[in-house]
Amino acid sequence: MQIKLPYIPFMNYARHGLWFSLILTIAAIALIATRGFNFGLEFTGGATIEVQYPQTADVSHIRSVAANVVNDAGVVQYGSSRDIQIRFAEKEGSNIDDTMSQMVKAIQADNQDAKITGQSKVGGQYKEELVSKGLLAIGLACVGMIIYLGLRFEWKFALGAVLAQLHDVIITAGIFSLMQWQFDLNVLAALLAILGYSVNDTVVVYDRIRENFRKLPAITPKDIIDTSINQTLARTMVTSLTTLLSVIALFLFGGTILSGFSTAMMIGIIFGTYSSIFVASALVYKMGVRHEDLMPRSKRPIDDLP
Repeated sequence: MQIKLPYIPFMNYARHGLWFSLILTIAAIALIATRGFNFGLEFTGGATIEVQYPQTADVSHIRSVAANVVNDAGVVQYGSSRDIQIRFAEKEGSNIDDTMSQMVKAIQADNQDAKITGQSKVGGQYKEELVSKGLLAIGLACVGMIIYLGLRFEWKFALGAVLAQLHDVIITAGIFSLMQWQFDLNVLAALLAILGYSVNDTVVVYDRIRENFRKLPAITPKDIIDTSINQTLARTMVTSLTTLLSVIALFLFGGTILSGFSTAMMIGIIFGTYSSIFVASALVYKMGVRHEDLMPRSKRPIDDLP
């Protein structure tokens, strides 16, 4: 069954969309600079203790036992209903090894049949390295996209696509800063995944724009971009919706450990769909793309005269 949507002149609202995106991006950057992030253990340092119970674990009761040692310890259920993970941050002035030992004693004193299946700790000194490598990964991804899109399309398209991807990542990170949701390695991985998802949607629209510029030389650039977006809109909506449903299922049934990843992906999918139209395509239109920019370059004739 083919989905038919009404024709929408998107480029009539290009200026409004760009201003809206600019305001959101500036607000997100301001939030990140002033409020920062609620970093997880990978960034702040801390410990994780994994416990297996002989029967279904009572999470609320275990949380109260753990709170007697560390009042803000996180207790989550993972794997089976008998497996529990206790996470707590490293406190200034306290020894993390002593705190881990106290936590193990408290758990075993509460239930002698509880089995400690794993213990690990992360030093806070890795924070700067993780942040720098995460930013480096995003930077390299953007450089790669500029090179690829510049070769496949044209530099205006490459610039529009990269700015759209950065827009999606910055706004997603800004929402995490605003809500002070935990920012851990899973969220960092989601930000990188958002780059890939968003550029895929943008390339589909760009491909149709290039095709129509070559097929319709008498049509204005504005009408060609609008036509191209409308032609790919049904595909964009179906793809985004099915991906969003999958991520919602991950959020509902993936447990606390994957909640940050799935939340970041949901935000990224929504803004990625929006940005492929009102940022990536709108920037190409505002930068004045022309038919000549996308026409195949004719090969120079070979002079075979002596």
